[in-house]
Amino acid sequence: MPTALITGITGQDGSYLAEFLLAKGYRVVGIVRRSSTTPYERIEHLIDRVEIHSADLLDQTSLVDVMEAVQPDEIYNLAAQSFVATSWTQPVLTGEFTALGVTRMLEAMKRACPKARFYQASSSEMFGMVQETPQRESTPLYPRSPYGVAKVYGHWITVNYRESFGLYAVSGILFNHESPRRGLEFVTRKVTDAVARIKLGRATEVRLGSLSARRDWGYAGDYVDAMWRMLQQDEPGDFVIGTGHTWTVQQLCEVAFAHAGLDWKEHVKIDKQFLRPAEVELLVADPSKAKRELGWEPSVDFHGLVTMMVDADLMRHRA
Repeated sequence: MPTALITGITGQDGSYLAEFLLAKGYRVVGIVRRSSTTPYERIEHLIDRVEIHSADLLDQTSLVDVMEAVQPDEIYNLAAQSFVATSWTQPVLTGEFTALGVTRMLEAMKRACPKARFYQASSSEMFGMVQETPQRESTPLYPRSPYGVAKVYGHWITVNYRESFGLYAVSGILFNHESPRRGLEFVTRKVTDAVARIKLGRATEVRLGSLSARRDWGYAGDYVDAMWRMLQQDEPGDFVIGTGHTWTVQQLCEVAFAHAGLDWKEHVKIDKQFLRPAEVELLVADPSKAKRELGWEPSVDFHGLVTMMVDADLMRHRA
């Protein structure tokens, strides 16, 4: 039974990855930060099947201790301060978790379990002001937020540890991936949750920033499969993961509201407070390397994803 160690197991990706690995017969160990509360909502249905250890990306010793105790075969570093808007108000904390936290993880692995395989969650936000379209593994990086900058650091420190110390360490450059478990602060979930509340008479509007921003949106459940595939290759390498299709925030609203029998124009309001200081207008993946070398392709399309999320939020609010 292989052992997988997941940071960020209580997050969207961590919960789907834990499910995926358990189905493959893995021993799954999650790292969580010490807290007086237990925010395990996304993994509540798995809690009896996973092991939970307390450690912190800000504390090197705690990471070494966990890795020495667990001796994982695979390490998935999904923990981060992952909301772009928050990175503008908490840029230093974002750097500590999202950038330096990767170094602490790699250093702990180098000391405690150097034969393990390491996955780093890189992000399409690293491309920022895109230098070519679509974006592939060789596209120059031009981040446009403290979050994007921190992810670039995490990405390159992973490359450095791979090349300098011979570690099996890879980065998945994942484009936007959503699900009913997405946080309510993210635009996709903000929209689908608002649609549900408006449909049920509990709200009348939703306030958004740019409707013209385009994103490559996929389903998180598909993307954790790609993470796992990256760690099964003979040689470590980095991969862009996305659908290769792009949609605007306005199109997101059109599909979500129409699915509930509503007209988005009657309920969507533009609010300047939700505009970014530096907007990222267009992100779209070229996932051809992942398709060719990993045999990976998404199974859920944009319309299927949005309607899945609307249905889940309607069910949640009706309960």
